[in-house]
Amino acid sequence: MLKVSRDSAEHVEDHGPVTDRHQDGDGYTINFITFKADVDGTPLLKGLPGDQCSCPHWGYVISGRMTYVTDEGEQVVETGDAFYLPPGHIPKVTAGTEFLQFSPTEPLEQVSRHMTEAVKRMQGAGAPG
Repeated sequence: MLKVSRDSAEHVEDHGPVTDRHQDGDGYTINFITFKADVDGTPLLKGLPGDQCSCPHWGYVISGRMTYVTDEGEQVVETGDAFYLPPGHIPKVTAGTEFLQFSPTEPLEQVSRHMTEAVKRMQGAGAPG
């Protein structure tokens, strides 16, 4: 059984505008994610199939608001909403948002690696040369 709380998560990653507390097990990852700034995932997902997140997610919005852009349009979830996101979405999250998310570990890790590399490229582009 995979059991975790926000305080007991094995992994705590502070990415500046986003803090991710998560635990992996049984092929799934449980994340407690907090946004300290508005984040548009569009530039971070460039290069993935369809330039979109290819991982499904199930979750619950503890506070705040998220907009997901899909081929069908925009979907909004906010405080108190449970959600399911199939592959093929782009997140846009407002500052102050916190949510609990369940995802299959392998596809989530692939997307997370891609996004981390995109941030590094973006930071490198702004470095003095």
